Amino acid sequence: MDQATRPNLAWAPQSGPQAALVDCPFREVFFGGARGGGKTDGVLGKYAIKASLYGSGFNALFCRRELPMLDDAIERSREIYGKIGAGWNDQKKTWTFPGGGRLRFRPLERVQDADKYQGQNVSDACVEEAGLYPDSKPIDRLFAVLRSAKGVPTQLLLTGNPGGAGQHWIKQRYIDPAPQGLKVLSRLLPNGNEHRYVFIPSRIEDNKLLLENDPDYVNNLYLVGSDALVKAWLSGDWNAVEGAFFDCWSSAKHIIRPFAIPEDWVRFRSMDWGSAKPFSVGWWAVAGDDYPVEGCVIPRGAMVRYREWYGCKPGEPNTGLKLTAEEVGRGIHEREKGDKIAYGVLDPAAFAEDGGPSIAERMARGTSYKVNFRPADNARVSQRGAMGGWDQMRARLKGDGERPMLYVFSTCTDFIRTVPLLQHDQDRPEDLDTNAEDHAADEARYGCMSRPYMPPAVAVPQQQALKTIHNMTFNEFMDAAPRVQERV
Repeated sequence: MDQATRPNLAWAPQSGPQAALVDCPFREVFFGGARGGGKTDGVLGKYAIKASLYGSGFNALFCRRELPMLDDAIERSREIYGKIGAGWNDQKKTWTFPGGGRLRFRPLERVQDADKYQGQNVSDACVEEAGLYPDSKPIDRLFAVLRSAKGVPTQLLLTGNPGGAGQHWIKQRYIDPAPQGLKVLSRLLPNGNEHRYVFIPSRIEDNKLLLENDPDYVNNLYLVGSDALVKAWLSGDWNAVEGAFFDCWSSAKHIIRPFAIPEDWVRFRSMDWGSAKPFSVGWWAVAGDDYPVEGCVIPRGAMVRYREWYGCKPGEPNTGLKLTAEEVGRGIHEREKGDKIAYGVLDPAAFAEDGGPSIAERMARGTSYKVNFRPADNARVSQRGAMGGWDQMRARLKGDGERPMLYVFSTCTDFIRTVPLLQHDQDRPEDLDTNAEDHAADEARYGCMSRPYMPPAVAVPQQQALKTIHNMTFNEFMDAAPRVQERV
């Protein structure tokens, strides 16, 4: 019987997702979905139950990126744990349960924060709002501290909602393999053993206590903003993207099935190199003339991404960082055998020399081949009338409104996985959030800047054009004069 029908209880799981969380035995659980799904309550309740079952063997961490973000969780824990005789140390932000178990509220922002607990018997860990983490590294490091000398089944719990910088890796790890959840997932470990984990979806309709106590909460969610945000927060839709940087992206328009690239189309490559991040290489072909393919006609001058090589994916071993620049150069050469590559563009930082040959030089060192690059135009945002890389990329995605000027083969899964979900930088809206997985977007930006595209002119009413002139300084007017004169 759940808490809704036994209000005298300190806590009991509501039937559905909360009960599934309490009973779930797997070592890794993602408990997430819509806002108001009772996720924090479910974790706090499960920890109270484990503390009563395992006594002093229970030693848990409850984490968020910053400690002040835990205020509401701490207040809710007072309502539950105070009723069962647990003692609270406010200075240490720690609960001690009657049987000797502990629960500590702690910040977890970087890998180093997780390393502080090495050598301790941490039986349980929860990371709340996992979607705030651009990548899973700090969270994954907690697996190294999960152990129990007293036979407590160890477990890592994650909670979260759609949206945020971590949507990429959460969606890939938990949602894509089991969109409806409640399916045992697994991945093979290097030692041959199997790691099993599960996604437990939790939505507002599952939290009957909240709906009874605050029946207007659902109405509040309808008022939060765009349709995408409402859809994400209300129904837990991980395909709805609020504040997408490339809001002009359309899977139906931009993703095409692979076809044989005509030999006379110009081909080139673009690359983003990171010494501490995965690299991304994209191969592009430029349509020599209007070209019909299944479902559309690719216009002359359009860029088609027909191949890619990505250094690593979230949640997988970072093999991209284990390759030397020479090995990456050899890999590029192997992948483009038979292609006539006109040129390659690479992040200018890869041409820096620091007491030795640059990354670009090292990639070109093949004994029987040369993988040459030139420095890419690294302008990210537009300045003084010159289009930056993001505007070039956005203009190609939009095209003439009917036909894009940038297409992606369906086999380029890392571009498709990462680029549509990128968000605006909150402090600089004209740029994207560089904390997200932006490697494919960066090298695509270099590629677009190497093939400048001028979007179709849009007619401007004379009155509007004159108003624009009146608001300009003299220097701005002189810079823009040829354009303005064409419109007036």
